[in-house]
Amino acid sequence: MKIKSIETFTTRQLSVVRVTSQDGLQGYGQIAPYHANISALVLHQQVAPHALGADCSEIEALSAAIIREEHKFPGSHLCRAVGGLDTALWDLKGKREGKSVCELLGGRPRKVEVYGSSMRRDISPGEEAERLRRLQETEGFRAFKIRIASNFGHDKDVYPGRSEQVVRAARAAVGDDTSLFVDANSGFTPGKAIETGDMLAQYGVCHFEEPCPYTELEWTKQVADALDIAVAGGEQDTDLTQFRRMIAMRAVDVVQPDICYVGGLSRALEVARMAESAGMICMPHAANLSMLAVFTLHMVAAIPNAGDYMEYTIEQDDWTKGLFTEPLAVSDGRVQVPEGPGWGITVNPQWLEKAEYRISSSGVL
Repeated sequence: MKIKSIETFTTRQLSVVRVTSQDGLQGYGQIAPYHANISALVLHQQVAPHALGADCSEIEALSAAIIREEHKFPGSHLCRAVGGLDTALWDLKGKREGKSVCELLGGRPRKVEVYGSSMRRDISPGEEAERLRRLQETEGFRAFKIRIASNFGHDKDVYPGRSEQVVRAARAAVGDDTSLFVDANSGFTPGKAIETGDMLAQYGVCHFEEPCPYTELEWTKQVADALDIAVAGGEQDTDLTQFRRMIAMRAVDVVQPDICYVGGLSRALEVARMAESAGMICMPHAANLSMLAVFTLHMVAAIPNAGDYMEYTIEQDDWTKGLFTEPLAVSDGRVQVPEGPGWGITVNPQWLEKAEYRISSSGVL
């Protein structure tokens, strides 16, 4: 069955992709959030010409072929656009076979343990600790991630001492039995990252994400080699060769591809397989409640080397509200993988109606 049309429904932050096959069956996917309007243009202008008329079932091969054919334009926007097509085709395949994407991957829809992921640095340590404690009581989280350092901070904190203050307050609030992760968002040089890691160990932190600028794999490896805490990274990367190098040199202990950033589920699965071959954990990045969270639930419920927890934001972003007819929900620290065919969710028709519409189509009969 061939691809007949590719449609996008776009805002500045989000772009939902709908792929229709020649028999009228439709699948829904999503371009990576943030500046999604730019990636939607790339989808129609550079991706659609390769995809229209192609076989709907050859998802991995099609994604790889598009990246190869558009080799003069490597990088984020192309991968984001390909990811929108790829995720829609997985939904289409699941609907055609009457299976969830998770089942297509050899897994089963189940409840996935999640960690509550904070996205904020503009919050006092006391306020952060209090909201973690409250969420622990109301939603049952058994793990949390908090932000330390400054985003690409060059060894600077939001203000002097904040990183240790927020870690200390969070640990006191959630107790010793709760797993505590931190994310430095490329905040440190190696020496400062190692010093910070020693501090984190005192508070039982078990996951140190992106301690150094993500492009500096040699720096990150120095930190991973020096610390007993698991060092994580990979969310920003889109080049599979970079992932291959990252894994081969053991720059990190935990690999974190983002399904939407890296170019779709097919390419994220390839990263997971690389990590599995090296005996490494793959914990995909999933920092918002767009369709990305749904994609990631299906992936982690199926891959053998997923971590103990999946990332799940504790922020309530206005731009994701109303996207699904039945929103995801945390109960006892877990989120259910949607059980219907494909992704198992319905994109809200009212959301689609308000978005900017565009279609690319072929003469496939």
